[in-house]
Amino acid sequence: MTLPDERYRSVLAAERLIQDLCDPKITPRVPKEIRQRARGVLRHYPSSWDMDRAATAAPDIFETKNPIEPLYRLCREYAEQQQRTGEWDPEVTQPHTDKD
Repeated sequence: MTLPDERYRSVLAAERLIQDLCDPKITPRVPKEIRQRARGVLRHYPSSWDMDRAATAAPDIFETKNPIEPLYRLCREYAEQQQRTGEWDPEVTQPHTDKD
């Protein structure tokens, strides 16, 4: 399932890819016809302003920020700390099971 922030970032990444196709310094072996088509696509491609408006109007489709990113970053930093220090807390790193 694609999340709204992933969709937003994909549109921006596609724009960068198309821009790269237009630049012979970045993509020197791309045929001229492809560069021309890429320029044509960019002419009507949504700008970052358009994408921000779309995200504001339809946050369920496009979202500029991942609401889970801060939690993900915290968990990743914790795991990296655990690896560096060799510490391991089974209460935190193991799933809890109900014992009766």
